[in-house]
Amino acid sequence: MRVGTVERLRRHPVKSMLGEELRAASVTERGIEGDRAYALLDVGSGLVVSAKHPRRWAGVLGFTAVTAPGGGVVITGPDGAVVDERGLSRRLGREVRLVDAPPQGASVERSVPEEVLARGPHAEVGFTVNELGRAAPPGTFFDFAPLHLLTTAALAAADGAAAERYRPNVLVRTSGAATGFVENAWVEGELVIGARLRLHIVTATPRCAVPTLAHGPGLPRSTAALRTLAERNRLVPLPGMPALPCAGVYARVLTPGRVAVGDPVVLLS
Repeated sequence: MRVGTVERLRRHPVKSMLGEELRAASVTERGIEGDRAYALLDVGSGLVVSAKHPRRWAGVLGFTAVTAPGGGVVITGPDGAVVDERGLSRRLGREVRLVDAPPQGASVERSVPEEVLARGPHAEVGFTVNELGRAAPPGTFFDFAPLHLLTTAALAAADGAAAERYRPNVLVRTSGAATGFVENAWVEGELVIGARLRLHIVTATPRCAVPTLAHGPGLPRSTAALRTLAERNRLVPLPGMPALPCAGVYARVLTPGRVAVGDPVVLLS
């Protein structure tokens, strides 16, 4: 059953930074080529830097990372100036290193969504420490799985929130009269995108503080980006987890392929 078409493609070469728009991309079992290829490592704590700890790292979302033509990555600050590790450390107020492989047992701190809603993303809130990539290939920086999909129907159900707040790799324009968080029904199913790419949808994507934060100069803070999900799409993503505000779905790659804007998206089961 055709459920939509690819509306937008995005990759984020450095974890928790703003990324780049694509017209087409190769997708392997490690996700979109070049996506989350790098991350910042907090030298003091040994943890991978993530905006999921907004009190410390919300400023990372002011930086933009793009893949360099000859390989590597170029990072620019909010003022458009190119920055290196030293510049990042100075601006972020902590010593960081740009790394292309996670340390053994790499983890991130994730704020508790209910406390974010009650106190605000920059207040002193509780955190959980989560190991990276439970459904992703080893040696990657993904929070859980290598691809994240979101639909235009879900964005409409979230009162028209900007897709960039939820950082999907693939934004799917839903077909026909589909409304609400339609991708919830894809969990445990398989999608084919374009001629070859085949995905297994693993789970709904739980949200934390990140959607509420400022994303560069164009998207100011918005607690509603999380509160609306808490009111309208609270799910238990995996056994043993509490009900959490969710938007979009995580996927792992069954058959690699190339994906382009305009490709059909077909639900197999």
